[in-house]
Amino acid sequence: MSESIEETKRERALRILRSRPLAPASELLGQYLMDCDPDRGWVRVRYTARPEFMNGIGVVQGGILTAMVDEAMAVACIIRGNFGIIIPTLELKVSFLNGGKPGELFAEGQVEKLGKSVAFLSGRLFDADGEIVVTATATGRVLQRKPKGA
Repeated sequence: MSESIEETKRERALRILRSRPLAPASELLGQYLMDCDPDRGWVRVRYTARPEFMNGIGVVQGGILTAMVDEAMAVACIIRGNFGIIIPTLELKVSFLNGGKPGELFAEGQVEKLGKSVAFLSGRLFDADGEIVVTATATGRVLQRKPKGA
């Protein structure tokens, strides 16, 4: 019975995130939520790195890669918090291991610890061949989501 409850939470999270309009930055990055585990606080997100994202040495600019992995970590935390929280990033450390190329990139975000006021997150970004491009850790401030109109 536990598995069906888990699947229901997963399906709900996927439905909610896939049905609401993307933020402009998420749309620009080509974000698509592929999978999630609400209890673990884990997501897998696909992004589309456009040729316009490239820098002078022929790889995707580091700030764009950072935005992708940062967003995946935040989405993982929001799902873990059952959509009742927002998670502004307080601190972010990114390690660039390989250059990202235009095309599909895949980010995984993970909640390491979710407290009442602070969350600790980790993330990784992969290219289409499965090569790791970026690793990241972040600390976020846990804030309760305000009801619309409040």
